[in-house]
Amino acid sequence: MAIALADIKKLRDMTSAGMMDCKKALEEAAGDFKRAVEILREKGKSTLAKRGENETTQGAVLSRINGGKAILVCLGCETDFVAATPDFKALAASIADAAIAQFPADLEALKAVKGADGYTLDEDITNQAGKTGEKHVLAYYGALEAPFVSEYVHFNGKLGAIVAFNKAVPAEIARGIAMQVASMNPVAVDPASVPAEVLESEKTVAVQKTKDEQVQKSVDNALKKAGINPAHVDSEDHIESNTAKGWLTPEQAQQAREIIAKIGAETLASLEQKVQMIEGIVKGRIQKFLKENTLMEQEYQLSDDKATVAAALKAVDPEAKVVAFKRFSLAD
Repeated sequence: MAIALADIKKLRDMTSAGMMDCKKALEEAAGDFKRAVEILREKGKSTLAKRGENETTQGAVLSRINGGKAILVCLGCETDFVAATPDFKALAASIADAAIAQFPADLEALKAVKGADGYTLDEDITNQAGKTGEKHVLAYYGALEAPFVSEYVHFNGKLGAIVAFNKAVPAEIARGIAMQVASMNPVAVDPASVPAEVLESEKTVAVQKTKDEQVQKSVDNALKKAGINPAHVDSEDHIESNTAKGWLTPEQAQQAREIIAKIGAETLASLEQKVQMIEGIVKGRIQKFLKENTLMEQEYQLSDDKATVAAALKAVDPEAKVVAFKRFSLAD
């Protein structure tokens, strides 16, 4: 059947789908608008199903603030071309506006929020996927409520952060700390709030790294005493290639293998008796990790005197504290 241009435009206004997609949907639905909308929605679901494994490394990160409430959302897609389109930007903005207005508890609740068009945000995202032929996903939603909040979204729109404070602080330091969160990606506000599983993981890594370094130090010393350059035998591939080049004799290559095996095993066994030494080194590594990866202990990036974030905040208000933050990056 022939489809009137006015009907095509009406369906486009209803769904934001492309003109040709609207025409085909109306033709398939024999002019039934309700059925045409369903056809377009099914197309979006089909697109998401077909491209389900595709990565959504492009998109838009947005923030909103309303009084003591702040939200951070990300609408993801596959390509920067789609992310730059007016329709995609408008959808991302509508999601952010709905999030700050409704302030849902979590990501799933946000998906169920209805937009101005009467559809849920999840349905709007599906419709947009059908329109572009590209996977779309509501990749992140975070919300904070506190006496005072701040936000920062990087100019490229792919990285952002929101921060909650126990009281109002000057805008400059509030935004600066939000920028700090975005750029330095701390794991927690302070050492006391680092999740136990993160701390345990870092301790495990620190113990292994400490043992590996002690073993390597002993092996290198033994190799040097034997007249062998440790850099020439730091892997089996290097041993073989350096022997082929004539930098090692076959005898030296074999001697190096024996030294690495023997001294490595002996050193590792001896470390079992040096618990205090290992614990001391590990403690130092953990302290370094906490200083570099907790917000209050990090060096404040906008400070001229290398002060910590805690010191910079205290300088403007001794009673002010950061109580929480949220961060998201499409690059992570």
